[in-house]
Amino acid sequence: MSGKFVWPVRVYYEDTDAGGVVYHANYLRYMERARNEWLRDMGHPVEQIVAQENKLFVVRSVEMQFARPAKLSDDLSVSAQVVLSKKASMQLRQEVRRGAGESEELLVSAVVELAMVNSESFRPVRLPAFLTI
Repeated sequence: MSGKFVWPVRVYYEDTDAGGVVYHANYLRYMERARNEWLRDMGHPVEQIVAQENKLFVVRSVEMQFARPAKLSDDLSVSAQVVLSKKASMQLRQEVRRGAGESEELLVSAVVELAMVNSESFRPVRLPAFLTI
C-alpha cells in the first residue's frame, strides 16, 4: 500500500452556499471521492471489491476540523493516508488543501474510520490483504 494519495478537485457553483463558500457537508463528498480514486489508483476499484469479494466500506466515524473556507473556482487537493489498520477497520487522515508550495493552505482535516463489512449481512469482515499495513 502506498503512502499519501492526493486527488485534485475544483470547486463548482453547486458546491457552494449562499455566501459563495463550500458548504461544510461537501468536504465529506470530496473526501469520499478521494478514497474511491485512491482504491482505483491501487487497482482495486470499489465496484470490484463488492463484486469479487462481497465486501464494502462503511463510515464508522468522522472527526473534522475546519480551518479556512474554500470558495467558488478554487483548485483543491484532497489527500487520503492510512494511519491505522486493524483486522476489519482502518483509520485514514484526510486533508483538503488549496494552493501549492509556500502558498499552500490547509482548509479541512479529518480522521475517518472505515469498517469493512459483508455486502449482504453488513457484519464485519477482514480487510483485503492489499489494505493491511
